[in-house]
Order: sequence, then C-alpha cells, then structure tokens
Amino acid sequence: MKKFSPSTPSRRHMTVVEYQKMLTSKNPERSLTIKLPTHAGRNHSGRITMRHQGGGNKKLYRLVDFKQQELNVPAKVVSIEYDPYRSACIALISYRNGKKSYILSSSGMRVGDQILTAPKAPLKEGNRMLLQNIPVGYMVYNVEMRPGKGGQFAKSAGSYAEILAHDEGYTTLKMPSGENRKVLWEGYASVGQVSNIDYALMNLGKAGRSRWLGIRPTVRGTAMNPVDHPYGGGEGKQKRGTKRPKTLWGKVTGGRKTRNPKKWSNTLIVKRRLKKKAK
Repeated sequence: MKKFSPSTPSRRHMTVVEYQKMLTSKNPERSLTIKLPTHAGRNHSGRITMRHQGGGNKKLYRLVDFKQQELNVPAKVVSIEYDPYRSACIALISYRNGKKSYILSSSGMRVGDQILTAPKAPLKEGNRMLLQNIPVGYMVYNVEMRPGKGGQFAKSAGSYAEILAHDEGYTTLKMPSGENRKVLWEGYASVGQVSNIDYALMNLGKAGRSRWLGIRPTVRGTAMNPVDHPYGGGEGKQKRGTKRPKTLWGKVTGGRKTRNPKKWSNTLIVKRRLKKKAK
C-alpha cells in the first residue's frame, strides 16, 4: 500500500494500491474490450432501481474468460493488467494455438508463467482442473457451482475457497464468508488465491474518489423528511421512531432472514456463515 503525506485533509488517511509493482501493461488488448452502456442505476423505464450510482470515469469492459475451455492446451502469461470493472487484476494469456484471452490473475502469477487447464493438471498456482483432482487443504478460486457454467465463487481481490473434503460426487468448500458448502466435484476451479490482496486495506480518503468510481452520495434516513423515509422528520437529532429498523420502503430489516427456505441449494450448505457481532 502507498501512503501520502498529510499535505491536505483528503491526503491524511488516503491509501492506494501500488499497481506499478504488479501491472506490466497499461493498454488493454483491443480485441478483448467492449464499451458497456451506463444506466446510472435506472431500468428501461428510466426509474432508479439501484440508488447511489452514476457518473464516474469512462472505462472499457474486458472480456474475462471465467470458463477457460481450452483443455490440454498450454498457455503463457503475456501481461498482468488492471481491470476497472473488478477489484482483482487480470492476466492476458496466449494459448499455443494462437488464441488470446483474459483470465483472473492469481496472487503469484507472473509474466512468462505457463498455465494449463485440464481435468488433471499439475498442482501449480494458476492451473485449472476438476475439483475432485485437487487435494484437501488447497486454496482455489474462480470455482464453478454448476459444471460448464464458468466460475462463480471466490472471484474478488484476495479471496479464495479452501477444500475440506471429497465425498460421493461432492467437494466440500470453506467459502470466503466462512460458510461450508458442497459443490459438484465435476466442476472446475483454479489453484491459488486471487490477486491484489491489499485491495481491502485501501482508504479512499475523500468523497471525490468515490465519484470517480461512479458512486454517488448516500443520504441518511434520519436526515430526510417524513414523506421520504420512515426515519425522517423531527427537530434536531431524533430517535428512529419505529420499533424495528426499516428500509426506505418500510420493509423490516436487521435480523430478518432473507434467504428463501425453499431454495434448491439449501441442502448443500453444511454450515452457515457466522453472524457479525454487534460493535
């Protein structure tokens, strides 16, 4: 992490990830980028369905390959690059057959490394293989929940899942949240940990950096009028005024279970994640 001298109030606590030490290329592969439209959190009717979104710097979307279906074809890491749409770094790889693609970079991946996707590949960081062929205790990322669908678990910066057991067609994983769950062992996973581990320690330092990221200001419910929020109104600093905490739309939150009790994957959860302790 890079820290700054407190020359201004916004610099006092600001920290940034030292990407210069990790990245090897500034410009992305042109054939693997597209321009996504921005909607500022609005749906097809123009109504805001996701608040606090809008603005931000212009950016190109990198077409990241979460499936890596080029089996038994060795690939070489060409560059490690920044991705404005995700917290992790990405790696540009070139297969022996000439095809290029972007993949999630592992924490130890370097330019020139050879990686392989195969049902049973060498146990090397960055290699991708079937879950059933990865020994217990190994860290994996970009894990498939359904075989052939592509990685869905452990894809953000610094995250990983730990393999706990193999039994009767299922692999038990300890998820980044602390939850233990079963996944079909016919799915693929990459060995290692996602890159950019220091991302969680970053301090934006000022409101302007949030605006650059496309994050608009968030207003407290207690600062609103009664017509705008269940917490609104009153003179000065008022208490909540409702028995239970509520959302902007009056729905009860805080302690209410939100997971569907009939969800198909409930039977695959061995141990639920731990609740956060109140400060």
